[in-house]
Amino acid sequence: MPTTGVVSGLSDRRFAKLALVARQLRIDVLKMITAAGSGHPGGSLSAAEIMACLYFGTMKLDPDRPDWPDRDRFVLSKGHAAPVLYAALAERGFFPREWLDSLRQLGSPLQGHPHMRSTPGVDVSTGSLGQGLSMACGLAAAAKMDGAGWRVYCLVGDGETQEGQIWEAAAAAAHFRLDNLIALVDHNGLQIDGPCQEVMTVEPLRQRWEAFGWQVLEADGHSIPELMGAISAALLVRGQPVVIICRTVKGKGVSFMEGKADWHGKAANPEQLAQALAELGALPGPSGPQPGGGAK
Repeated sequence: MPTTGVVSGLSDRRFAKLALVARQLRIDVLKMITAAGSGHPGGSLSAAEIMACLYFGTMKLDPDRPDWPDRDRFVLSKGHAAPVLYAALAERGFFPREWLDSLRQLGSPLQGHPHMRSTPGVDVSTGSLGQGLSMACGLAAAAKMDGAGWRVYCLVGDGETQEGQIWEAAAAAAHFRLDNLIALVDHNGLQIDGPCQEVMTVEPLRQRWEAFGWQVLEADGHSIPELMGAISAALLVRGQPVVIICRTVKGKGVSFMEGKADWHGKAANPEQLAQALAELGALPGPSGPQPGGGAK
């Protein structure tokens, strides 16, 4: 049956379960990228708690009916972080976990960037940075026109906000009062070429979104209670779109990846994978549930 949206008064036990889900997503991300020999671990690991809160604590979904008309929609604007989306979809039951081991393989339903016609649960094909928020606006506007109650969530990278199309979409969303749209910025401070501040600053990020007419919230992107609190607050906003700026660490959870732009788009080798899994308290081996791993 479809799951309900976020409710108030979540318990510490519920927060702990979401934290376990985030840990499992990191484990699966690392294993599938190493098996593929390529992929984007840094920005996938930084978004693990965000994805856990959305897919297991917030969004209305029915894994048995990926095309359920009343489901909430999710747009991964930073499409290179596809591994964490695939991990969430598998953990949520949209497709068999065994598919994770086929990441980026010829003929696999799990390509390097999300493909809506290949992967159950993917609402929008993404990959060209800057375009996802525009598509999220279109979905939200369509829901408004139809009088539908579902919402749209869009995950944007902070380096991606250097794209002009992000701000065209931001202006449109505010103009059309798309209060059924919630954007989340994975603000890890790094992009493929280095620190965002050095490549082309995205600051002052909060003031930019406010100037474009958005309600702006902020949260520690690795704190389940803060994220769930921010999402709960966002759901109460009326008359304007909401953006949650999530302060995160690129490569979060793996000591030698944390805060390193070098891990934007390369795979760990088997020895590095073993170290990473040990740090996460997991065992090496194929993708799958680990002792103490993600909750269902």
